[in-house]
Amino acid sequence: MRILVTGSAGFIAGYLVEELLSHGHSVLGIDNLSKYGKVEKSYGGHPGYTFVEGDVKDTGLMQRLAGECDQIVAGAAIIGGISLFHEFAYDLLAENERILASTFDAAIWAFKHKKLTKINVVSSSMVFESTTTYPTPEGEQLRCPPPLSTYGFQKLASEYFAKGAFEQYGLPYTIIRPFNCIGTGEKRALCDKEILSGNVELAMSHVVPDLTQKVLKGQDPLHILGSGSQIRHYTYGGDLARGMGLCIESDRAVNEDFNLSTPVSTTVLDLARLIWRKVNGEKPFRYVSDPAFKYDVQKRVPDVGKAKRVLGFEAMTSLSDVLDEIIPWIRHQIEIGGI
Repeated sequence: MRILVTGSAGFIAGYLVEELLSHGHSVLGIDNLSKYGKVEKSYGGHPGYTFVEGDVKDTGLMQRLAGECDQIVAGAAIIGGISLFHEFAYDLLAENERILASTFDAAIWAFKHKKLTKINVVSSSMVFESTTTYPTPEGEQLRCPPPLSTYGFQKLASEYFAKGAFEQYGLPYTIIRPFNCIGTGEKRALCDKEILSGNVELAMSHVVPDLTQKVLKGQDPLHILGSGSQIRHYTYGGDLARGMGLCIESDRAVNEDFNLSTPVSTTVLDLARLIWRKVNGEKPFRYVSDPAFKYDVQKRVPDVGKAKRVLGFEAMTSLSDVLDEIIPWIRHQIEIGGI
């Protein structure tokens, strides 16, 4: 298959493109490079990969690209950590809606007039922001109150774009919900605001790179947002890419939605202790709690049974093993000024 991946220079897309190429697909990527600028990718010279620097909001360009492809992965979005939810509350809604509308306009056109067969929407665990049902199954987004953050609300809207395009135009879809993707490649974003966390200035607000950066820079006591009791499911990008590949390839994924995640719950405090031990050995662990952000969801626990049952997908990589990959990468990025 030839697959159009929007936001192809992004963090999760980096894992996904590599996965798709390894399965023999050709990939057409588009990105305006607004988040990280130009970034070298391992597959940059792969004969099956073509990159277009352009804006997904350019519907004419998107129609031309979509018309060459069998499927689309709608991954382009303004996205970041918790601080971004506050700094760009309007843009996260308005810009992401414009990106999505252009993508779907092009997909509907290519489905009607060319060979496009499906659109895959990269949603988010934040659609479950207001749930009190754990583990949270697919379908709960239709039962629980809507998300409180504009980011979560827009991601829920992305799922309704898929619903509407199918109901009106017959465009098949798959909704993909990654949970807390972690791995290498998450660098300083060009739009990031410097945030002081204890004695360390951060340019990111995803918990794994932030905590790792602070520990590597010798922060003691370690500053943690909130109490540290927040529960997350830290899922390796390579595992997520494998699950996303199954969503793209499987006929059983058509017009379905899937939570893609490790089944393992980890508190932020347990994560911090694990990073501390890997960097500092037996040095006593000390921490202090900083005030939490408004939209710091306290609990995200997905039900992963559907992805296993329908797709045969399981996230197998342990948090400890992923950290053994992430920590040296962040250490190198600190040395070269990449984060």
